[in-house]
Amino acid sequence: MDRDLRLTVLGSATPYPAADNPCSGYLVTAGGTRLWVDAGSGTLGALQRHVGLGELDAVWVSHLHADHCADLLTAYYGLLYADVRRQAPLPLYGPPGIADRLAGFLTNGDSRSPVERAFDVRELRDGERARVGVLELTSRQVAHGLPAFALRVEHAGRSLVYSGDSAPCSALAELAHGCGTLLCEADGNEGGGVHHTPEEAGEAAAAAGARRLIVTHVGRAVTPGDAVTRAAARFDGPVAYAAPGAVFPVD
Repeated sequence: MDRDLRLTVLGSATPYPAADNPCSGYLVTAGGTRLWVDAGSGTLGALQRHVGLGELDAVWVSHLHADHCADLLTAYYGLLYADVRRQAPLPLYGPPGIADRLAGFLTNGDSRSPVERAFDVRELRDGERARVGVLELTSRQVAHGLPAFALRVEHAGRSLVYSGDSAPCSALAELAHGCGTLLCEADGNEGGGVHHTPEEAGEAAAAAGARRLIVTHVGRAVTPGDAVTRAAARFDGPVAYAAPGAVFPVD
């Protein structure tokens, strides 16, 4: 059994999937624990190259924009009406209101779709801590113009921080302090919005003292190579792009 903390990129496109790149989604694993982080469009298909819905330990969703959560809708059908067999609903960590948001999309008649039969919904709060298998999770609310969260995953002295979608903010800076790997979005091309620019992602990694930066959610006005170059101008450590299918051991 692989006990190392690993990040597998299922997809990193925004705001809609590319032909060869789903939207935001990641698989975080260690010691047999498997956590699906963000469920953007197309990521459920990519997830099944590694693990089925029946073998997941939990799902964690940063916010309710479709490029981060849309595949929860098809996962619902898989969990309830297909070949997936679980002894209990799949734990789902997400922003307040996530169950009703899913039900709003899924309900087509007078009766509300039974979202809670598929998912054991656990609403996030700022600073919330949870344990999923061998993984310790800490969530912080970040700046994205709607309820949105960043995530720190820790196991055996190793740590991965995922920004979700966020402008630079103190909550993310605190969460990322001293992390091994910072997975930071770099969607913005100009500062002052609700996203990081590549330069701001580099600055965030440097300020946190991270060992490595992975830029993800790169906006379509910027190439992945340019995003890496721009981030690396502000961070002395290694910088990589979250290419779909890439696997990163977390220091």
